[in-house]
Amino acid sequence: MRRTLTVTVLVLLLSAALFAVACSKLTPENYNKLKMGMPYDDVVALIGGPDKCDAAMGMKDCTWGGEKKQINVKFLNEKVILFSGKGL
Repeated sequence: MRRTLTVTVLVLLLSAALFAVACSKLTPENYNKLKMGMPYDDVVALIGGPDKCDAAMGMKDCTWGGEKKQINVKFLNEKVILFSGKGL
C-alpha cells in the first residue's frame, strides 16, 4: 500500500513537471519571435505542438495554452498570417 502511494505521488509530480516544461514555451520572448509568413513547422519548433487546431480551406487556426495564458496563430497555406497572445 505504501509503495503504491509513493509511486502515485511520483507519477503526479513528474506529470506536473512535464506540464510546467511544456507551458514554459509560452513566454513573451517566444511570442516576440513569431513573424508574419513564418512556416507552421517553425512555429511548432519554437513553441511546441498546438493544444488545438481547426482547419478549413487552406486556413488553420491553432491555439497553444489555455484560457488564462495562450498564443493563437492563424495560418494560410501553412504560413503565419495573424497571431495574438494573452496572459504572457
